[in-house]
Amino acid sequence: MGITGLRRGASGALVVTLLLLGAAEPAAAASGWPLPGGVVRGFDPPRQSWDAGHRGVDLAGEPGDVVLAPLEGVVTYAQVLAGRPVLVIDHGRTRTTLEPVTATVAVGQRVRAGDPVGHLAAGHQPCPAAACLHWGLKRGEEYLDPVPSTREAPLLLPDTAAETVRRRAEERAEAARLAAALTEAGAAPVGTGTLGQPADARLGSRFGPRFHPIFKQWRLHAGIDLSNACGTPLFSAADGTVSHMGFDSSGGWRLVVDHGVVDGVSLQTVYLHAQGYRVRTGDRVTRGQPVGTMGSTGWSTGCHLHFGVKANGRHVDPLPWLGP
Repeated sequence: MGITGLRRGASGALVVTLLLLGAAEPAAAASGWPLPGGVVRGFDPPRQSWDAGHRGVDLAGEPGDVVLAPLEGVVTYAQVLAGRPVLVIDHGRTRTTLEPVTATVAVGQRVRAGDPVGHLAAGHQPCPAAACLHWGLKRGEEYLDPVPSTREAPLLLPDTAAETVRRRAEERAEAARLAAALTEAGAAPVGTGTLGQPADARLGSRFGPRFHPIFKQWRLHAGIDLSNACGTPLFSAADGTVSHMGFDSSGGWRLVVDHGVVDGVSLQTVYLHAQGYRVRTGDRVTRGQPVGTMGSTGWSTGCHLHFGVKANGRHVDPLPWLGP
């Protein structure tokens, strides 16, 4: 049974307090992300302290990325340990471990959630990106999942909440305007249904404005998401030449195929988040040829293919271009 109370703090902020009668104490969880990159390896604690497991989460990034404090606390460790720079922040009941991080704060310094505390270094393995941050959270000797899911404190709605809502509404309107401009201004050629299906998968997010599942903002989703199990084959949608194959922190394993001029339009297809590809830059491919396997690399929340189409250099809705 829960009782919810409302009151206003000294600054005028609205505080919502939830009292759970007879409920167990919730596990502590971090209130912010130290990096914007997606989770490339999740929390998998050992059953026994000496067993194998993954005692935190790994986030994709780039060497030199600024690392932020996920919770307010005091820096208790900032030096090289076993060849890796390690940063520890004590929050009282819990403590955060971030590595490999070259600290820009000193031991004994108090930091707030969201304060810059260092720069991401390369070297954490295994890592599918240019660099990965290992983010751990402990309470005593107990390992906790650091990904924000519960709160230790009452929910605070600050005086700036109205401004945040207004800004996000403007972002949504701007994303819708950009999507509409691609077709209404005649910038996007009309699809002809000449491309083959890039994967046997379910249609998820469509082309257009979307509330981003990781960044929690309205953005233009410049493609479609096709979902199936990791390892599902990916196929070339038409004859062409691989113009790019590589890895980046946002798209994960990325493939771009140049199909030349199709129905009077210069056409390219884009594949993101794959486990990997069996073709390389410069390779010729044919329609229906297997080119890789579906994955969840980069900024991804599950196994899927982000499939994009560029017509005359502009992102367009892929669905009208896909045939049966």
